[in-house]
Amino acid sequence: MSTKYTIKNNDNFYFLTFTTVQWVDIFSRQIYRDIMIDSFKHCQEHKGLHLHAYVIMTNHLHLIASAEKEKELSGIVRDMKKFTSKKIVKIFSSAGKFNYNNENYQVWQQSNPATELWSFEVIKQKTDYTHYNPVRAGLVQLPEHWLYSSATNYAGLESLIDVDLLF
Repeated sequence: MSTKYTIKNNDNFYFLTFTTVQWVDIFSRQIYRDIMIDSFKHCQEHKGLHLHAYVIMTNHLHLIASAEKEKELSGIVRDMKKFTSKKIVKIFSSAGKFNYNNENYQVWQQSNPATELWSFEVIKQKTDYTHYNPVRAGLVQLPEHWLYSSATNYAGLESLIDVDLLF
């Protein structure tokens, strides 16, 4: 397994990407985006997650995160993906529980590219990349118009979740 994307230094910020299997557009519906927001909040309150920037797109999400001292970001990421998978699968399985083909489920791709952010310039670049995702996808004209993004926080607008601003 490659160590290029592993979380090695818990004292730094990381740019993370979570992608659904086969790029399925799970997060095109609000109920599934809200599961992610709830998971972020839970991890902030109970696991030691410091969320600095995020965007939830239809089939992937980006975030800039760090962990409290004595906490491991890799463990938080593992728990977050496990929780969201179970919640999403529960919704799917309730709709298809009588189908004998339903045995195993997977929501997220196995890898989570994790890029350590080593300078202010790189942090700024990854924050802008995260916030401009919905603009590049043609979903909104301005980053702060996408509700499921911390661009609202950085613009000083009402947001779905608090983040630890980087600048």
